[in-house]
Amino acid sequence: MVDGGDAARWLQLTAPRGGPDELSFLVSQAAPAVDASEIVIYLADYPQSALVPLLGAGLTRSEQTIETTLAGRAYTSLRVQRAPDHPDRLWVPLLLGCERLGVLEIVSPRAGDPALDRPAWEVAVNVAQLLVNRRHYGDVVERIRRRLPMQVAAEIVWGLLPPLTFATDDLVITAILEPCYDVGGDVFDYALNGDVLSVGLFDTCGHGIKASALASLVVSAYRNARRTGLDLVDTAVSIDRWVRAEHPGTFATALLGELDRRTGVLRIINAGHPGAMLLRDGRAVRTLPGPTALPLGLGNLSAHRRPRVHEEALHPGDRVLAYTDGVTDARGADGKRFGLDRLVDFVERALNDALPSPETMRRLVRAVLTHQRDELEDDATALFLEWQPPHLPLAHLERLTSAHGTTHAPPGDHEVVVALPGVSSQ
Repeated sequence: MVDGGDAARWLQLTAPRGGPDELSFLVSQAAPAVDASEIVIYLADYPQSALVPLLGAGLTRSEQTIETTLAGRAYTSLRVQRAPDHPDRLWVPLLLGCERLGVLEIVSPRAGDPALDRPAWEVAVNVAQLLVNRRHYGDVVERIRRRLPMQVAAEIVWGLLPPLTFATDDLVITAILEPCYDVGGDVFDYALNGDVLSVGLFDTCGHGIKASALASLVVSAYRNARRTGLDLVDTAVSIDRWVRAEHPGTFATALLGELDRRTGVLRIINAGHPGAMLLRDGRAVRTLPGPTALPLGLGNLSAHRRPRVHEEALHPGDRVLAYTDGVTDARGADGKRFGLDRLVDFVERALNDALPSPETMRRLVRAVLTHQRDELEDDATALFLEWQPPHLPLAHLERLTSAHGTTHAPPGDHEVVVALPGVSSQ
């Protein structure tokens, strides 16, 4: 019986002594431990349209398109795939948690035997860990993933982002960002601290270096406020002050949220941003409230003028889709916007097809790009949050069935009621 543990242990002990350029060679050396002749790493490029081989000495491979190949199907479905016309190989998703990095191609005379699946997964998990741990010590992984030169503004933003996907037993959060090589103004962040998941989605005004510099300040101010222990309202106030002080005359729309993973209560501040979409049982049930504050940086927030906080009691299995206006404002050849109705229709169909959340986001951005002929005029960013608790007390479930979203200001504070149908950060 093939045991993937031997290969995994060998990789863990050997790889730290090599640089990122040697990973492909080291992984191929582990092949005999799983009765394979070759193991090849494929990494997803930035647009997630192709899987590009990370090749060592003596290996030759071509890139695999995600849309039309078995390798791509392994990537999108998160399942092992076998090729009927190549019975000696299988494709294994390359995952770290739920973050998709690419796939492994394993060439073995036993590829058709389902008993090889578990050892193949063990090797793939270890290869993913090594890629994430070692890629910061060299540029080979970044160079492989880039199909076009990346602009400096995009370099700054991608350097700020957390992993695109994160999951626990009861939470999944995944995001997507386009255009990959020239993005400047959109940025997001999240952090799980105890039972509270904090999420921030920002759209800064302008383009290029100025927009990415502002994005850098905004996400850094957000992290600083969160790590200092400020609550949601004071976090918004702090970001507003920093933007106004360091980049006067500019602003950022923002969606700041905190989800209590025990109760499902989601608290949101919407600072000039499109309202997030609440999805339940495969359908969009409503849009969460639009702006409860002006965009951050305009100096309208203070100790006495604080943003309202909207509270929404999520049901188990609920999803929340947040997005920037680059998604809905993308215009096709006929001048028509991608629009909210098209967005709702797309997401509902994806949910009914039971796609993994990361794949839903990937396909959404591909749909937006296709609508605008692969030439986005604005950054298009979307973030998907799912709450799926394994169990809840009966009393809490009863409260959920009668709960409604509420919007309120902190006790003793003045509400800031805002209607901003025409505000755009571009």
